[in-house]
Amino acid sequence: MATLAEENYLKAIFKLGGRHQTAVSTNAIAEELHTKASSVTDMMKKLADKKLIRYKKYQGATLTRQGRSIAVSVVRKHRLWEVFLVEKLQFTWDEIHDIAEQLEHIQSETLIQRLDRFLAYPAFDPHGDPIPDKEGNIALQVGAMLNDLVKGDYAMISGISNHTPDFLKYIDSVKLTPGTTFRVVKQFDYDYSYVLDIQGKELLISEQVASQIIVKKLSKT
Repeated sequence: MATLAEENYLKAIFKLGGRHQTAVSTNAIAEELHTKASSVTDMMKKLADKKLIRYKKYQGATLTRQGRSIAVSVVRKHRLWEVFLVEKLQFTWDEIHDIAEQLEHIQSETLIQRLDRFLAYPAFDPHGDPIPDKEGNIALQVGAMLNDLVKGDYAMISGISNHTPDFLKYIDSVKLTPGTTFRVVKQFDYDYSYVLDIQGKELLISEQVASQIIVKKLSKT
């Protein structure tokens, strides 16, 4: 069984490794967890000894099958709790991350299975991220970033990659939440900002914002 700290490291490696689970550097892990690289190196050795990761100095870390299983379980619990907090306790989506960070370490599998059933087996969390099923399978999130779109494209927002409270509050205030459909009216060459048409209303957003919104392209109607 992994400790709380070890679970946090495994989850960080899983997140940073991406879809293809490429090797993750100690510096990247340190930045993600807001800790020192030396502390990361010590933990990498512990996780390698427990056969939860494969680690080579200067080459980074990847998860073993057992390490991935633990990381996916933590991610599953985190995202299910986020759904519960928003749908059942009426938290706003910018309030839930830190609470879910605490709840994700609950070990009772029976509780998580009943939570999943109680929520009617949600496929995505409030930010649009896929929720792993009880076997650890994760739906492939097919899409692009908003800043990949060009003038005239129609799209629907499917997720938000930046989960910081300030960003989520901004996204909420301008109605760029998952499920929103829009058309790209214009992109400025000067700063790559975008003008979007959302139900007849135009909205100007920066390239920085556009780069953190996941979208699904739609056919023109």
